Amino acid sequence: MPDFDPKHFLDHCARKPGVYRMLNADGDVLYVGKARNLQARLSSYFQKNVASVKTRALVARIADVQTTVTSSEAEALLLEQSLIKSLRPPYNILLRDDKSYPYIRLTTSDRYPRITFHRGTRRKGSHYFGPYPSGGAVREAISLVEKVFQVRNCSDSYFRNRTRPCLQHQIQRCTAPCVGLVSEQDYAQQVRLATDFLDGRSRDVVEHLSQKMEQAAESLAFEEAALLRDKLAAIQAVQQKQYAETGQGDLDVVAVEGRHGLAVVDVLMIRGGRILGHRTFSPQTRGEEDLAEILEAFAGQYYLGDREDPVNPPEILLSHEVAGMATLQQALATQWNKKVRLATRVRGDRAAWLNMARTNASQSLATELAAREHLEQRFLALEALLGSDKPVRWIECFDISHTQGEKAVASCVVFDQQGARKPDYRHFNVSPPQAGDDYAALEEAIRRRYQRVLNEGSRLPDLLLIDGGKGQLQRGWDVMGELGLQGRMEVMGIGKGPSRRPGFEVLYLPDGRELTPGPAHSALHLLQQVRDEAHRFALTGHRARRGKARKTSSLDEIPGIGPKRRKALLTHFGGLKQLRNASLEELARVPGINAQMAETVYDWFHN
Repeated sequence: MPDFDPKHFLDHCARKPGVYRMLNADGDVLYVGKARNLQARLSSYFQKNVASVKTRALVARIADVQTTVTSSEAEALLLEQSLIKSLRPPYNILLRDDKSYPYIRLTTSDRYPRITFHRGTRRKGSHYFGPYPSGGAVREAISLVEKVFQVRNCSDSYFRNRTRPCLQHQIQRCTAPCVGLVSEQDYAQQVRLATDFLDGRSRDVVEHLSQKMEQAAESLAFEEAALLRDKLAAIQAVQQKQYAETGQGDLDVVAVEGRHGLAVVDVLMIRGGRILGHRTFSPQTRGEEDLAEILEAFAGQYYLGDREDPVNPPEILLSHEVAGMATLQQALATQWNKKVRLATRVRGDRAAWLNMARTNASQSLATELAAREHLEQRFLALEALLGSDKPVRWIECFDISHTQGEKAVASCVVFDQQGARKPDYRHFNVSPPQAGDDYAALEEAIRRRYQRVLNEGSRLPDLLLIDGGKGQLQRGWDVMGELGLQGRMEVMGIGKGPSRRPGFEVLYLPDGRELTPGPAHSALHLLQQVRDEAHRFALTGHRARRGKARKTSSLDEIPGIGPKRRKALLTHFGGLKQLRNASLEELARVPGINAQMAETVYDWFHN
């Protein structure tokens, strides 16, 4: 992951509502937040005089920031909640609880339903409305329902023990069903109107109240008509559209943007009418294809191949008309065994979602173009530092990871001017003659890597970077000599330097030169990025290999010993140490172990 430059990031950050995710050097999400203005909110984290200790600790670990643009702050809040629930970032302490979504609960199983504020697990016998962006929004909606529809909010025990109307009835917030001042049928009508209103069918409610108001006025019941007029005014005052919770099914929105030979595709995922998030892809192009062609190729590969999202949406919105839309639609319907709709010209909510996907794609493209330009400048600085007469466009870096010599793994990571080339990464399970010999492990990995490159005629790197000092560099250089590769690529070692502080690394070259570019040099930033990625990838591989080894027993390697016999041996002797010290006669006494098998086990431990 490249070094994070806050100023460079903020210069290209959108000034729109949205959600941001802060990542550490390993790519783990540290924090998810929302903002009315992403640039303004994120810039507050990188001020020199930040007072909060938590914020300073968070900023110190940031290696990257990702953003998702939304159409409103309320929508950003709901998306933020969804991401926090799925990612569980360590710095989102206040919002990590699943109960952070507030709902309105209507107890439909009661004879006289009540309306309440609800968080947490949903229960049977109730109708839930939401989620709402905040507790204040829920309480405001409940207050309106009480004022307009006069649905009770008291607890069941309070309701059952009333002998006279309470204060809620006196201020016209409840029709007092507890003491029989309203019939069950009339109260059910109040609940139906409240349900329609909370479900978004406010037009039906307004029409119903309007008719009742006109009827009251015609019958000269002016006080009743005035009350109905006030209810209509209250409803119309709070009506607003909630784009983040529309309840209009499952669909994907796919938008493409391209510029300067680079294309970005953004997939916005809507499930159950709610925005779950988006994914951004950067398909490899020659820079000659038009956007519709890129979109068509991407849609075919993405939806007709194996996908992480198990839900195949029945509707996909595309930002551009593609030539093979009918064919793609038919292929998807055949593979998914259901009807699929592809569309480009939409209105209402779908037009808003499509515009959001275009905005995200455009923002991602601008960020990637800026990052690529920044990376190219670093490559040029590296060429100048080396004084090489050949361009440096491809870097491969090696590192070794082990725990006291156990299960050593070597990593090889690849970078070019577009960044990390993860499909070209390689792990090597190395077995040096002496456990913990990093020199021998490195030599084995480099030899295996470039012997195969030569055999297959694959591309050689312009720079071979080795994480280590003079010793590691010399071993790598010797292998280059054995394979006849000296002079065909630059070879360099990167050591921590005497102070072992980041930014003061020493670069070792085969001709004896030792370069210390300094913490401000762009070339060193690039080399640090590549080195750190090699270290991360080696550590990941080592942990996986070590974990796999520790989950298996050494007895599994003995011919003829399966799970049952292994369990019998360990149960009889109490452990591997006692089993190793057992005599042949003792082994033969174990149930299920005959004389021949006992001899096999004994020989395996002692020979």
